[in-house]
Amino acid sequence: MTDLIAVAHGTADPCGIRVVHDLVRELAVLRPDLPVSLGFVDLVTPALPSLVRRVTTDAGDAVVVPLLLSSGYHVYVDVAAEARRYPGRVHAAAALGPDPVLVDVLADRLGDLSRIDEVVLAAAGSSDPRALDDCETTAELLGERVGRPVAVGYLSGIGERLPDVLDRIVGRVAVATYLLTPGFFANRVHRLAGGRPVAPPLGADPRLAALALRRYDEARAKAPAGPPRTVSVSACLRRPSRRIVGV
Repeated sequence: MTDLIAVAHGTADPCGIRVVHDLVRELAVLRPDLPVSLGFVDLVTPALPSLVRRVTTDAGDAVVVPLLLSSGYHVYVDVAAEARRYPGRVHAAAALGPDPVLVDVLADRLGDLSRIDEVVLAAAGSSDPRALDDCETTAELLGERVGRPVAVGYLSGIGERLPDVLDRIVGRVAVATYLLTPGFFANRVHRLAGGRPVAPPLGADPRLAALALRRYDEARAKAPAGPPRTVSVSACLRRPSRRIVGV
């Protein structure tokens, strides 16, 4: 079976790491026979390249699924590099967003908006315009879902910063935290919100796990067949029927 290698942002916040681990455990609950591994693109080990090397030592092929809300540097550079390094054996899945599933979770986190005129989607940001396009698409979908205007405010990168977006909006505003986990950026959203209501991050929602598995299935369906690979008897004996690495 094709392994699933989940990759997430690293964080120095233990609560954030716990959420990522919980999300990957949800993958295992939904697909108990699927070998699942977890790696990171920064700050935390196992780092993605070393994890891919470990998994491909005894796996025929693998799909790297970014647990990232939009496509940017980590998807187009880090994940793509692993697919190029192991042609025909490692395949890159798309980022989680934009997708209606994320919009549903965002709407649930916002809760009652009866006294809210407008929503600001607080996103981490990126230097890649394609990531900003993904966030803007999510904002449009969220606006349709909640029946209110939704603007995007970024915490970093090249987009309009969150404080500037909040300052120019007249009326009652709620902030939708477009982040997967608690941590530095989520804390910053609260500081910058100036007392406005702030929704929690998306968290380890089972719907996100199902979305990640859909990205895995989509990548598998598109992947060209790789060359046959001979696996040694010792490698077969070492490999468990179900693996969760880094969780």
